[in-house]
Order: sequence, then C-alpha cells, then structure tokens
Amino acid sequence: MRVDKAVWGELGSIAAQARKIEADGYDGLAATEVSSDPFPPLTLAAEHTERVDLMTAITVAFARSPMTLAQVGHDLNQYSKGRVILGLGSQIRAHITKRFSMPWSKPASRMREYIQALRAIWSCWNDGERLDFRGEFYQHTLMTPNFHPPVTEFGAPRVFLAAVGPKMTEVAGEVADGMIAHGFTTDRYMREVTMPSLERGFEQSGRNRGDFELSCPIFVLAQTDDATYQQRLDGVKRQIAFYGSTPAYRPVLDLHGWGDLQTDLNQMSKAGQWQEMGERIDEEILAAFAVVAPPEGIADEMLRRYGDMVDRMSWGLDLGDADLQREQIQKLRAG
Repeated sequence: MRVDKAVWGELGSIAAQARKIEADGYDGLAATEVSSDPFPPLTLAAEHTERVDLMTAITVAFARSPMTLAQVGHDLNQYSKGRVILGLGSQIRAHITKRFSMPWSKPASRMREYIQALRAIWSCWNDGERLDFRGEFYQHTLMTPNFHPPVTEFGAPRVFLAAVGPKMTEVAGEVADGMIAHGFTTDRYMREVTMPSLERGFEQSGRNRGDFELSCPIFVLAQTDDATYQQRLDGVKRQIAFYGSTPAYRPVLDLHGWGDLQTDLNQMSKAGQWQEMGERIDEEILAAFAVVAPPEGIADEMLRRYGDMVDRMSWGLDLGDADLQREQIQKLRAG
C-alpha cells in the first residue's frame, strides 16, 4: 500500500510541506486544482524532494488541450526524474462551459480520446513516432522541430483518471495507468460498482489488475474527546453534504437507499444553507463515507474496509503526535 498526502496553501509554504511529507514517510504528495493551478506547487515539490511521487489529484483535463497538458507533464516529469502522475478529472458541465468556457460533450468518450491523444504526443517526442492523431474531439497533426522538446530518459508521465460513474471508470480501466476514486465513495460502492466497471475496462484493453493502480482519498476522523474533533467532525459532514448535493454523484447515495437526500441537499445548496446541509449527515451516512476510529486504530480500520481493493490511499489527517502518525503510515504501507 502506498500512502499519499496533499499539499495546500500559498506557494511560499509548499517547499516546507513537501520536505515534511517526504520525511514523514509518505510515498507521494498531491496538488489539487481547486483555487489554484496544481503545477507550480508540484514544481516546487520536485525541487525540494527526491523520492515521493508528485501527483495532480486532480487537474481539470477539459480546461486544457491535450498538447498543453502533454507539454507541462513532459517537462515536469523530466525535471522530477520520472516521478509525475498526471491525475486527470473531467469536472462537471457547468464548470467546463461557464467557468473555463470550453466545450462539453460525451465526457467519457472525450476523456478516452484525450488520454489517447496524450499518448500519441508523447510517442512523437520520446519514440520518434510521426504525430498524426485524428479523433472525434481532438486532432494533433503538426509537430515541427522547433517545437519538439528534448527526448527524456524518464519517458512519459503516468496517467491516472478520476472517476465515479461506471462509464468513466471503464475508461480508466481501458486507457489509464491508474484511477483516483472520489472521496465521495463508500467501500460498498467500490465493491459493487467501481471494481466491476474497472474489470470491463481491463477486458477492452487486454490488461489485468496488476497493470493498474487504484488510489482512494478517504475521509478520516480520529476519535478524541476535545473540541478539535468536533470541528473536524462538522467539517467532514459539511464536505460529505457538499459532494452529496451534486447530481452526478447521486448514484452513490442511491446504492445505499439515500437518493432523496441528494435532491434535498441540492435545493439547500442553491439556498446557501451550507451549515444546515452538514446537519443532514447522520451517523449512519457518516460511517459509510468516513473512517472513524481511535487514533491508534486508524490504519487498521482503513485497511479493513479498503485494503483488498486499493493500492494507494490519500490521507490528510494530522494526528498531532509525530510518532503515532509515522506508526499509522507504516501500518498502511505494510498493509
């Protein structure tokens, strides 16, 4: 099991965060495209670490052309000596069309072609293949010597795909090197929907599970009796409620018989009732989406629920005790 941790905040803080993540024994660090671009933090992290993988978890693929992402991925993978994982996400229609002003259609088919286009561009640069990619959504047919980057000894970056629904999950199994499950995923949903969908993707490409890494960010709450725990509990409930308000994620709730909650949460989000939304997450729902355990039992509970399915876990919880933190990380890595 590999264990990853996210970097957050101002660029000036990234170097120190990255050094600590590596020193604490994590296997990778991730930068997320939320309120900032993920690539400047990863560039700083590459400069200040030697071992950990550098992952975007995620970067919004459809906000960029494949050529743009191929270039930054190529350059950063060379600079980091082959440590880059490009974690791609589709985002949802409203953000792609209204925030990024980019086209949206057939997201699963578009993403399959997007990753194939990346592979074609990298094959041109690293293997001398002629660039002649002609798809339904993307066409890349021009690469002159002036724009051809130097061949890298480290090859192309690994590509992971973020997915929730069966169609996008099948695409991940078919064309990606790995998949990033959404934090709004239960172990039951992963067993009954995610894993069978991945297997269908593997069949399409003639690959097997051993050719692939499954990464999962998990809500984690270490049970304590102080005010900090209550703050974290309230924050996790609000985050679960926020994700639950998204129509695209309703199937996860439907599987558990909680589909009507999505309708209510969506209406509350439009009314700006963010605090009240978190109050709709009861103990049963919390237990399905979050690992809640005593600090010394966190790793055991994560492994019990996900250990037979997941290759990487993303864990952002700070237990407040450095020795206990390292002990739990090592338990996960050995699991």
